[in-house]
Amino acid sequence: MENPLARLTLPELRRRTSMKWRAYDPDVLPLWVAEMDVPLAEPVAEALHTAVDLGDTGYPAGQEYAEALAWFAKERWAWEPAPERTAIVPDVMLGVVEMLKLVTAPGDTVVVNSPVYPPFYAFVEHMDRRIAEAPLGADRRIDFTALAEAFRAGARAYLLCNPHNPTGTVHTAAELAEVARLAEEYGVRVVADEIHAPLVPDGAVFTPNLSVPGAERGLSLLSASKAWNLAGLKAALAVAGPGSADELAAMPEEVGHGPSHLGVMAHTAALRHGGPWLDALLAGLAHNRELLSVLLAEHLPAVRYRPPEGTYLAWLDCRELGLGDDPAAVFLERGRVALSGGLPFGSGGAGHVRLNLAASPEVLREAVRRMATSL
Repeated sequence: MENPLARLTLPELRRRTSMKWRAYDPDVLPLWVAEMDVPLAEPVAEALHTAVDLGDTGYPAGQEYAEALAWFAKERWAWEPAPERTAIVPDVMLGVVEMLKLVTAPGDTVVVNSPVYPPFYAFVEHMDRRIAEAPLGADRRIDFTALAEAFRAGARAYLLCNPHNPTGTVHTAAELAEVARLAEEYGVRVVADEIHAPLVPDGAVFTPNLSVPGAERGLSLLSASKAWNLAGLKAALAVAGPGSADELAAMPEEVGHGPSHLGVMAHTAALRHGGPWLDALLAGLAHNRELLSVLLAEHLPAVRYRPPEGTYLAWLDCRELGLGDDPAAVFLERGRVALSGGLPFGSGGAGHVRLNLAASPEVLREAVRRMATSL
């Protein structure tokens, strides 16, 4: 199957009206927000066209999404989440909020591994909880000494990013088992954002957090959103381990009113029938990861880059360029390339940028060329 990242031209993409293509002037190359430059997977487009033709645009019903996730997870990860221990939520971050409401109270502390997806800070703080950072180690993996210290200080929950955004780290089964052990020791509840789970290519293995021994009291959020570029088609699933099923069942019924019926259908079709398209995407992303290594070595050798194990995000250490704490602002002003600045990702983000790899090789080459000329 053809690489989905190579199917759309830049003029075609600029006709889009989503955030990625409307936040900046038309001369800016946008490689910032997590949208991909791909057409819809054919099974997803077919499901949506059928629904529109039928006028099937009412309220969502049934468990088709949960059953599709269970099938996909069994096929890809040898894990079969029980559909009866799932609940539909509008999207992953709103699901995170609802799961944290189930296991924490106002004023409680939630631990995150910085640098991490900025909404982790905003959403948690807006629900009157406090953030405690347990920074990743220099190897971009969980620092268990820092994590234990944060747990010991009185944390009530741990918001785990698996795979990790922005570094692309894919947590191993052994690491997740140690997370579960520490969480049980200190009475901390684990809520895992696993939205990037399908975006792990050959060479790394995604392990669902709820699949490891000791994680039975955990809660996870999963979605087809990132892997099939469906952010505008709202839907996600909260999944409970056997020890947290009663808590998930206590989630207010009205939370399930937020997802879109079209979103549920699109996500279901992606999980059930979008595997070949996803495999082609993963091959294209693998090529882009290596291409970025070559381009940076040629044009920006002072930038430190470690190809991510998963996701389509690249975390670039630009501190040796001498561009200050926010190099993304310089690349935008001088090079007309939009990247995500590192500061909102918390401690460890200064001097870094996050680059979205989910673009055509041609766009990636032009972006790095512009970044280099901005110096």
